[in-house]
Amino acid sequence: MLDPSPEEVRRGVRLENSFEVPASPERAWVLLIDVPRVIPCMPGAELTETVGATSWKATMSVKLGPISLAFATDVEQEALDESARRATLSANARELRGRGSARATIESSLTALDDGSGTRVDLVTDLTLSGAVAQYGRGVVADVSERLVRSFADCLQAQLVAPPEEARAAVSAQAKPISGLRLGLPALGRALLRAVSRPFRRR
Repeated sequence: MLDPSPEEVRRGVRLENSFEVPASPERAWVLLIDVPRVIPCMPGAELTETVGATSWKATMSVKLGPISLAFATDVEQEALDESARRATLSANARELRGRGSARATIESSLTALDDGSGTRVDLVTDLTLSGAVAQYGRGVVADVSERLVRSFADCLQAQLVAPPEEARAAVSAQAKPISGLRLGLPALGRALLRAVSRPFRRR
């Protein structure tokens, strides 16, 4: 039986991440729902267009081993619940060189820390990869996601508590994409092996 072609591969993952910021839920909420301000805090992301009050366009760059991926992304603010401090974003992305696509729904929620020292931010992401990018598997996606969230959290924290110059520097530092080198190379090797061996398999 033949393996599916890269165009047919689909992979869904659910990612749960959390971090804490030394700011009140009220201040953190104001920043979290300011999507044009939040997007540049994501490594490799750049806001390119404001389409409407709840929709934007952005580009997103990621490195998986030696492969650089660039996505054109449509971002929508789907739901806001201020009383529960919960927000939902959707992102539909296509790789600019035709290497696949990604769809994500990101739900974020805020909770005041018991000791009053700040706010816990919980992120739940349902992500579906399609095409060649899906062959990297859950391990690569989770590894890159964790790095993205750590860097994203540091940038958000700088926006909330750092002096203006440091806050701007934190955003500028995010222009460089996160690299999944450690897990990307083995996954790339497996994908290349499948591509090379496919013509020799029995039909």
